[in-house]
Parts: sequence; C-alpha cells; structure tokens
Amino acid sequence: MKEVVDVSRETQQKLNVFVDLFRKWARTINLVAPSTLDEIWDRHVRDSLQLQSILKGPNRWIDLGSGGGFPGIITAIALTEYGAGWVDLVESNKKKCSFLRMALAETQARGTVHPIRIESAHETLSAPDAISARALAELDILFDYCEPWAISNEKLRLILHKGRDYQAEINKARGRWQFDLIVHQSIVETDSVILEISSLKRR
Repeated sequence: MKEVVDVSRETQQKLNVFVDLFRKWARTINLVAPSTLDEIWDRHVRDSLQLQSILKGPNRWIDLGSGGGFPGIITAIALTEYGAGWVDLVESNKKKCSFLRMALAETQARGTVHPIRIESAHETLSAPDAISARALAELDILFDYCEPWAISNEKLRLILHKGRDYQAEINKARGRWQFDLIVHQSIVETDSVILEISSLKRR
C-alpha cells in the first residue's frame, strides 16, 4: 500500500482495493505493460488522479479505451468523494470489461462499463462534461472520435495524457482542427503532459 496525497481515507481505501484487484487480474490478462507493475502507484494511480486536479468537481466523464482502468476507474473512485458525477467507461475487449465491472463493484465507484467500439460510442452515450483517454491514439484520431460530442456540447473538455512527442501531435492535429489548448506538466513523468483541450472544431 502507498498513501496518495490529497485524498480522503475512504478514497485511499478504495484505491487500495482497486490496486489489489488489479494485481490479481494482471497475472492473467494484459492490463498494463508488465514492466510498470512495480510502479503502479506512481506510474498509474497518481498519474490518473491528476485529472481531478485539472477538472475539479462532480463532472460526467467518458473514458475512451478504458483497458486496465487508468484513468477511468481512478476518476470513478475520486468522484465518490462528491457523491455525484459519473464515468462511462468505453472498452471493446470482453476480458477487460469483466475486470472493469469487477473493479467498479468492489470499490463502489461511480461508473458504468460499455462494451462497445469507440467509433460508435457517440451513438449510445450523450455528450459528457469531459473526455479522458490514456495511451490510446494520436490527437488527430482522438479528435475524430470526440467530434460528435464536441458538436453537442460547446463546453466539452478533453483531458488527455500525452508523452514526449505531444508537440508533434499538436502540430499535426492543427492541420485539420482548431481548438484551445492548455498544457499541464505531469507531476509523475518529467517528459509527459496532460493536454486540456476545448472549443474543438473541424477546420
């Protein structure tokens, strides 16, 4: 167990439950790169919790490609402190969906798993307050996924983890898209950032 700064005791307990469950499931299905399992608290949990410091409050999130639950399950756990807000977790892999459902049940986190493809998720899910995605796709592709929701909600925020090549992705995306951007330096990885994107429109 590792204490996480700035969360309640109840949230810390839920995070402990999640990490224990994650380690068990990770023995049989590939939830994250095995080389990062020993760094799960810093590399994955704290990294995911950064989203709540960027976009505070009981928001409704859509987490695309939820996989092992980072950041979607962590966000859903954090929202329990508000007793409001929700995370719709979009994941097409059936085994990972089973893990995500178990994680939500064991932690009593605020979320629902949707076993659907990202490309068609907008047909099922209405526009949220925010969209998260971690290690999923380049910005240009992510914007294609998010555009239907951006059209429905002009105040939509995209809160996206990105690595050292983020500037090249931004430059490429600006060829087809216009958007407002705030770059937040990661508190976990010196060469990583979290991009806060709003006012997304196709050029």
